[in-house]
Parts: sequence; C-alpha cells; structure tokens
Amino acid sequence: MTTPGINSDPNDGEKLDAVIIGAGFSGLYQLHLLREKLGKKVKVLEAAAEVGGTWYWNRYPGARCDSESHTYCYYFTDELLKEWQWSERYPGQEEILRYLNFCADRLDLRRSIYFNERVCSAVWKDQQNQWHVKTENGRTIDSKYLITAVGCLSSTNIPNFENFNSFNGDFYHTGEWPHDGVDFSNKVVAIIGTGSTGIQAIPVIAKTAKKLTVLQRTPNYSVPARNAPLPQNHHVEFCNEIDSWRSKMSVSRHGHPWTAPPKKLCETSKKERDEILETGWQVGGLRFRESFDDILTDEKSNRIMSDFIRKKIKETINDAEVAKTLLPHDHPFGTKRPPIDTEYFETFNRDNVTLVDIKNNPVKSLNPDGITLESGDRIQADIIVFATGFDAMTGSLLKLGIVGRKNLTLAEAWQNGPRTFLGLGTNGFPNLFMITGPGSPSVLTNMPRAIEQHVEWITNCMNHCDEIGAMTIEAENTAMLNWTDHVTAVANQTLLPKANHSWYFGGNIPGKPRTFMPYSAGLDKFRSNCEQIAKSGYKGFKITQ
Repeated sequence: MTTPGINSDPNDGEKLDAVIIGAGFSGLYQLHLLREKLGKKVKVLEAAAEVGGTWYWNRYPGARCDSESHTYCYYFTDELLKEWQWSERYPGQEEILRYLNFCADRLDLRRSIYFNERVCSAVWKDQQNQWHVKTENGRTIDSKYLITAVGCLSSTNIPNFENFNSFNGDFYHTGEWPHDGVDFSNKVVAIIGTGSTGIQAIPVIAKTAKKLTVLQRTPNYSVPARNAPLPQNHHVEFCNEIDSWRSKMSVSRHGHPWTAPPKKLCETSKKERDEILETGWQVGGLRFRESFDDILTDEKSNRIMSDFIRKKIKETINDAEVAKTLLPHDHPFGTKRPPIDTEYFETFNRDNVTLVDIKNNPVKSLNPDGITLESGDRIQADIIVFATGFDAMTGSLLKLGIVGRKNLTLAEAWQNGPRTFLGLGTNGFPNLFMITGPGSPSVLTNMPRAIEQHVEWITNCMNHCDEIGAMTIEAENTAMLNWTDHVTAVANQTLLPKANHSWYFGGNIPGKPRTFMPYSAGLDKFRSNCEQIAKSGYKGFKITQ
C-alpha cells in the first residue's frame, strides 16, 4: 500500500483550503465532507503510518470500546452501516481499526492523507489570513482553515518517577503499545493504574503472566460488560431499524440509543429499586448507569447505587482484605469515567495476582529490578505497564505548537485552563476549529455521535463563510468566556466536581489547571445550542469579509 505524499518534496509548500490534523473518526469524516460536499482542497496530516487515531495507538491487551458496536460507527450514510457487520456486542481494538480502514477505502480517503507526518507548529499569518503548518519532516502547508481532529485521549501520561532509567526491564504505556504485541509468558509483571485501561488490561495480562502485581492508587467502580458474540440475525434486524437507532441516539443525553427513565432512585421502594439495579447489572455495560435519571444529581440516589456496586465487589472477591482495598469510597459512582469490564474483579482471586495499595504508600522510584515504594518495600518486575492515562482534552492540542494572533500560543491562552466557545473555537485563533474540543460534550458521550455533530456543524459554518465571502471567523472573547463559565456552572449542578484526581478536571496531571473540561448538560442540549447559534448567523463568532 502506498503512502500519499511520501514521494513529493515536503519542503515545496502546498496551498490548501483546509488542513486537518489526525486521521481517526473525526479527521476521516471531516475530510470526506470538506472534499465531497464543499469541494475543498484539503489534506490530512497524520503522525501514524495508517488511519485509526486512538485505535491505531491503543493496542494494549483487552483494549475494547465501551459503546455497543452498532452505535460506535458512522451514521451519516446507511450504506456503510449495511456493508459493515460487527462481530461482538462491544468491539475490540482490532475490529474498530479494521472498520476505520474499511471506511477510508470505501470513501477513497487515503489519497488526501499524508501519513507519518507529525505536526510541530501551526502559526497564524495575519497579513495572509492563513495558517502556516509545519511537520517534523519539514513539510510545509499554507491553509485558510486549520481543523484539529487529534482526539481527547491521545497524549499519554507517564509519571516522572525517580531513577526512571535505572530499570533494567521493559516498560510500556497502554496508549503507546508495540504493534507486534508483548509476550507476558513466564514474566513477572507490575501494572500501575486501575482506570479504564488498567481494568481492561489486567484480566488479560493475568492469564499469561507468571506473576502480576497491580499497583492501585484509587479504587474504581466497574460494571460487567457482558460482552458476547452478536447473534447471527443481529445485522439483518439492525439494517431494518437503522432510522430508529439514529433517532434514539439523536435525542439521547449521552448519544447512546437509550435514555434513563424519569425515575428517582431514592424515591423508589427498596424492593423495586433492587430489582431494577439487578436487572441492569445482568444486562451490563453503560446501560446500568441509566437505570435511573438522577445518579449524577442526587447524592442519596448515587449513594444507593454506589453501595450496590460495592456489595457486588465484595461478593466477587474471595479475600476480605483484598475486597476492602478494592472498594471505592473517595468519589461517587459516575463522577469519573465509569469503566465496564470482563472479569476484572474476578482476576484478584487468581493465585498469580497481588494487589498493592499505593495511596498511602506511593511509588518513590524505579530500581534496576522493579519498583521502590515510599516505605522502602520493593516490587520485583521484568515488565512494568503504565496504565496511567492521558493528559486528556488539552494535551494533544497543546503539543501542536499552535500560535495565533500577536504570537499568542495556545498554551499561553490556556495557561489557566482551556477556554473555548462551544469547544469549537477560541479567541485569538482565527479559522481554527477543534473537533470535540474542551467545552464540548465529547468524552461524556458515545464519541462518534459527538464527532458527527461537530464535523457537520463545522462544514456548514465553512460553507456559510464561503457564501458571504468571509476571510476569517473567530470566537468572540465575551462569548468564549461566557460559554466557559456556563460549562463550569452546569458541572457544578451535578456531583461531577466531587471526584478526586479526575482527568475530567485535569486532576491526574501535576500542575495542570483544575477546570472541568467537558460539557455535562448532554449532547442533545449541546446540539440545540449549536443549531441556534448557526441560525442566528453564527452569533458569538466574529466574521470578517
């Protein structure tokens, strides 16, 4: 397979209508619409060797989506939905990557993508009203529009432990996994982190490792996924109901095809609520969270659901002390990303698995043979796996070297936390659009639904600018500040701020400003806001002609 652009001189400098950074779900769809609907001269710059975005890099053992497969895909055309047939309720990394390659081929997208091109700077040229984009390979492009499609969970976070390079074994981060895999057979393994990726990786690694030590700072709630192969007739039935699925997701708070009933948990009788929760537990997945509609707004209701999960954990773990260590108490259920799992808690009943609590006895340093804790205790390891998450929402954007008007860098503009209007634009950076940027629902939703909404809005906005002969469009400062305040106010009406170390706030990154980044009022309300702004002639954006 040839790689577009590789044989051309990267220093020639192209003139384009738009540059898109990233070839995952967002970048591929944005490319398709700009090229086919608007007829734009557009290219995608992708750091990886292939399409896939998050699903190209995240190949760790057990990597799997927490949205159900027939909802975690493009819905802008029935043809793709009918041609692609999913195999499992929750698609794994390999299947999602195959799907995105299928879409790239089916839509003939590769000819407009430069692979192995990592962007190192994007500088706004005020006199030319253009972005000057440069890659690490020296490729330069001048473009009217710059669109970031870099994902919300793409910038890996590896703790800066003392004596890091003294470790003689191998170490890996779940977000930058070797493409040829890792063999854990007869290996002594330590994994740091019990967030979503750790919860997925731990059961798989434990099956082949000689010994696995799990280092846990914060116990996590998790709900069984109940993953299974899809029935043979599933695809045929789905194809007959595409419009129904699409309609359900369009009015849903989280972009899933189900909504919580208007029922308060704490006002429901114990007998009925136990039956509802048990049914939800057996169905599994994120549907469990939607058993009632007040889980993130009522402390009493949340406590009842949290107690239910803790009871399930205690019933699963054989060792009472291990169970106690695994019980989450420091945050209400759902205020951190709610993981779903396959035999996560059951894994701690294995003879080759040990749980170490590092909340009160944290990691001090690495040593040649493994890990040293503050107490002086040592944990031996041939391999260390960092399931320590990401510099979420902003990390990948700030790495692009974006410079706006008056040489203002994006890092300087966001030094006190990200400020955007709708998560789409930010003041001081004309003709810059961010797909699922901070201030949008993004990570609180089924991502393809949020992505499609963003991409279609951006496309329509660019078309509007073309029709009126606009040279620039830029978020107004007042609109940006008001929206940022609104995002915070909406979050404060929920239990979300009660989570410690939540990456929703940037709390997992030392020194990162603490500000709630995703929009928590729901994708349905966000879509309505965006539609009203478009109908008003894009009020809140300054357009120059």
